[in-house]
Amino acid sequence: MKIAARDALTGPVLEIVGDLDYGTAHELRERVARTTLRAGQRLVLDLSRLEFCDSSGITALIAARNHAAAARADVALAGVPDNTLRILRIVGLDQVFALHPDAQSAIEAVPHSDTAARPGGSPAPGEAVPDARRDGT
Repeated sequence: MKIAARDALTGPVLEIVGDLDYGTAHELRERVARTTLRAGQRLVLDLSRLEFCDSSGITALIAARNHAAAARADVALAGVPDNTLRILRIVGLDQVFALHPDAQSAIEAVPHSDTAARPGGSPAPGEAVPDARRDGT
């Protein structure tokens, strides 16, 4: 897996290329932890070149969401591949993450400031999502 970073006016954009799985998820967690976010910014995770994502990868995405929430920032997933999007929908994370067709639309989107305004009542920035449990419950 490769992670390319760039800055946008709204905050950092991390492009994830390759497989996000048990063997590589720690790299995303570490990169996100080193990413400085300010209140009101948006962290965009561009997944358009993601080839595979397992449960460890999903957990790393949740960790990124929690990192952003702790900074009172927002997070958006962009270009989510169909197979990963299917998993996000099955486990209900499509209601937690803002999803966009590409990084540019994620950058340009107006952030939502409270849970009621978010589609599906997803958590607002600052409201953490629990980490997924290892046993899947």
